[in-house]
Amino acid sequence: MLATGNPEYPPYLWRDPEDENRLMGANAEWIQLLSKEIGVAIDVKYVGPWGRVQEEAKLGRVDLLAGAFFTQPRLEYMDYFYPAFRETRTVIWTRSNFNLPYKKWADLAGKQGVTVINNSFGEEFDRYAKESLKISMVPSLEQALKMVSLSRADYLIYEEDPGLAYVAKLNITGLKTVSPPITNENLYLTLSHKSPCNTPEMRGRIAKAVYKLDKQNVMNKLIASNIQLWRKQQSK
Repeated sequence: MLATGNPEYPPYLWRDPEDENRLMGANAEWIQLLSKEIGVAIDVKYVGPWGRVQEEAKLGRVDLLAGAFFTQPRLEYMDYFYPAFRETRTVIWTRSNFNLPYKKWADLAGKQGVTVINNSFGEEFDRYAKESLKISMVPSLEQALKMVSLSRADYLIYEEDPGLAYVAKLNITGLKTVSPPITNENLYLTLSHKSPCNTPEMRGRIAKAVYKLDKQNVMNKLIASNIQLWRKQQSK
């Protein structure tokens, strides 16, 4: 089977510096544990940026997405496996010297936001943002962080762990996160409707494995070790 995901997502997923066609990270290691449980080899490959990844899943060119938030439109082309294998915090990023009094979503009205193309932060917030906020979409997290750093946007909406990892990699100083989080969202494993592997028997095997791995609580260890690995790679 072929799995992929968001390649700008450390400590969850990122491209292997020694083989850029491969993805590594906590989610990639979790997929290998799943592979052992179901007795089927799973390659975790880079197929492009997050927007392209979702198109490939729609077309059935990839089987599994190693980490997707739940949205209703995605139900049209993917099956979700429960329980979620990780909860993530999405936060507001802004400059340390910029006064952004934020306690609720409405506080962002009138400010210029930025995020990465095709990112979802949960249906409720996505709907609110579309109706009430000014948020530009850019192709990469690196570009979005630089825009905030250079005052081309007032704030960035992105998840906390990947954001921290990229700030360290790019050596950007003068950014901060603001509480409370925009959302706490669950990351799920998904299977493309058009995947030739999407059979009742395979869905059953995967569902059982996901449940078993959740009970073993393996993700916390995988995230801790992959934060260290990412930092080590960036310092070379």
